[in-house]
Amino acid sequence: MDNKKIEKISRALSDTNRIAILQQFKKRKDCLYCAEVNDLLDLTQPSVSHHLKQLVDADLLLPQKEGRNLKYVLNQEVLDEYIASLNDLKS
Repeated sequence: MDNKKIEKISRALSDTNRIAILQQFKKRKDCLYCAEVNDLLDLTQPSVSHHLKQLVDADLLLPQKEGRNLKYVLNQEVLDEYIASLNDLKS
């Protein structure tokens, strides 16, 4: 993983609300809908959309259209790659 990608993911993970969204994926182990994230966090719908967009832009979440709704799936491969890159920094 290149440094630019590491920086983009690190910026996406620098917000507590985005961490909380990712933690919900750990509990669900499947997918989350935008409306579910809205119900789980005490945020307005535009704020939830903003945070989800940041996570999608960092490739941590994969959006999938389902009718009129969007569901999000955790991109485990990118997350694992990011963690491995951070582990490489240790000597």
